[in-house]
Amino acid sequence: NIAILIASYVFYGWWDWRFLALIFVSSIVDFFVGLQLEKASSLSFRKILLAISLLVNLGLLGYFKYCGFFIESFVNLLHQLDMQANNLALQIILPVGISFYTFQTLSYTIDIYRRRMHATKNPIAFFAFVSFFPQLVAGPIERAQSLLPQFERKRTFDINKANDGLRQILWGLFKKVVIADNLASHVDFVFGNYLELSGIALGLGTLYFAIQIYCDFSGYSDIAIGVAKLFGFRLMRNFAYPYFSRNIAEFWRRWHISLSTWFRDYVFILLGGNRVTRTRHIWNVM
Repeated sequence: NIAILIASYVFYGWWDWRFLALIFVSSIVDFFVGLQLEKASSLSFRKILLAISLLVNLGLLGYFKYCGFFIESFVNLLHQLDMQANNLALQIILPVGISFYTFQTLSYTIDIYRRRMHATKNPIAFFAFVSFFPQLVAGPIERAQSLLPQFERKRTFDINKANDGLRQILWGLFKKVVIADNLASHVDFVFGNYLELSGIALGLGTLYFAIQIYCDFSGYSDIAIGVAKLFGFRLMRNFAYPYFSRNIAEFWRRWHISLSTWFRDYVFILLGGNRVTRTRHIWNVM
């Protein structure tokens, strides 16, 4: 676990080491919040602890992902109203994978709050769980109930699992490098020259784009799942032939499964799901 933790921090910090502070803060806050949630019996105190986890994690996510967007949009609105304003938007660089590890660590505190799992007392296992490098920057988003126990038990190298992982890595690389990356140049050309191209060309560009984004994202997921198998971990499936879906609802059950099920379990159901009035159900879906 120590080797995986070091590898994960080196991997994440290679692009910009300063963003390691974000993942460290998120990890240490939720580790101690989890320990306190485990011991606390007062419902009001437990709600305060959960609120701390939500505010820290979603605060970091909201600031780095949306602050610049909202400032720029506000300045543009003032310009539309013939009001002068300087663009004060900070040059905020979006930290890679912040959404993925934020949702992953939130699953831990929320599940402890709901008494669905016990808090871990092993900081190395927890920090490695949050920063696990194969799926750190683009998922799949794992639940603490599923992945954290795998860090806490002894693992041994399994040649059959490793061979299976290598095959999945190779398949993911083929989808990403051979299919998605080669389609990207055609898609960029069509989308960059759509005013001059024919309807057939635009249709092909749209089709290519659909294939490109699927092979790009699902290819990465296959690589992540395959690499995890080399270390003795099992990650959840993230795509299940989404373009063969019969309707939009089924499509979202098959596309980026780890994200859609995360929102279902930690947002939709907690809001009441579909066991409410029709108006409230529509609100929950939105």
